[in-house]
Amino acid sequence: MKLETDNEHFDPRMQRAIEEIRGVIEQHYPGARFEITRGHDEPVNVHLVTTVDLDDPDEVSDLVDDRLVELQVEERIPLYVIPVRTPERILASLKAERRPERTVRRIISAKLAR
Repeated sequence: MKLETDNEHFDPRMQRAIEEIRGVIEQHYPGARFEITRGHDEPVNVHLVTTVDLDDPDEVSDLVDDRLVELQVEERIPLYVIPVRTPERILASLKAERRPERTVRRIISAKLAR
């Protein structure tokens, strides 16, 4: 698989690292989606933004962190994984956070009305 993003080509070492990490993630999370970007402050850094349908996307980091450290420190490959939740999970989380507020408001309103 040749990797490109916005007409950007990666050197063979970076391509292999991206393919390796992406493969590990896909084995555990087959529905994961990937986007490859460059770091804003450090353009040499490559970010593999990984969207997963999980409540805690840090599970993805836990899966690949040891290998990423090896790539970054020992092999000098500046690859970073940025796991994010799906928009649906984010929306559900926001809705769940709002519900307790409404319940508290209703309880307070009911007590004030007495």
